[in-house]
Amino acid sequence: MYRRRFLLGAAGLLVAPRGVYATPIVSAPFRLKLLDAHSGATFAGAYRDATGPIPRVMDELSMFFRDPHSGWMINMDVGVIDFLAGVMAATGQSSAIVLSAFRSLETNEALARTTFGVAENSQHICGRALDVRFPTRLSDAMAAARAMKRGGVGWYPHSGFVHLDSGPVRNWNLEGAGLQDLLVKPAPAPAPAPKPVDPPARAANGPGRLVVTEGETPLVLSGRVSLTVR
Repeated sequence: MYRRRFLLGAAGLLVAPRGVYATPIVSAPFRLKLLDAHSGATFAGAYRDATGPIPRVMDELSMFFRDPHSGWMINMDVGVIDFLAGVMAATGQSSAIVLSAFRSLETNEALARTTFGVAENSQHICGRALDVRFPTRLSDAMAAARAMKRGGVGWYPHSGFVHLDSGPVRNWNLEGAGLQDLLVKPAPAPAPAPKPVDPPARAANGPGRLVVTEGETPLVLSGRVSLTVR
């Protein structure tokens, strides 16, 4: 009996009950199809092969996941990319729209000044988090991600996206609407403080003594001088 059950399972004939998600074993190479919500740039292809992550493609993905507001980039953690690939495979997603990936400290601080609410030690600033939306089955994707227990999963049902990260396992929900717009267009940075204004220049023209003190011994020039004093 047990031998028969094993053979059926190996042949892929045992089907898990609906609503139960396990971490999928995705055959190599791992493939992704992604759209950047900021620029419209796309990525499509394999990022892993039988030996592991493909360095050249990981560099391309790090560029794809860069902070679009500051232009900064970081080496993205392959763990969160695997997490995304696993969720997509488990729920039959053909593609994902990336709302936010790596964030510079400046971008994170800009979001903190909005109603979005971000952590000072956000996984985004470490290159370990992705905010994504899927064409279909978004709530199923959230449930699958939480069942995998591979990191943090944030659920934003009224803003239409899921947060995935490869940090500690934890879950949260945020009910606010329109938060996806804050990710695409965060609040502008505060205006820089005004520079001090030099006092108006005063012209001097006439007899006097000019003392030059750049050297160790002051140099005194007597006679008629013409200079501008600030």
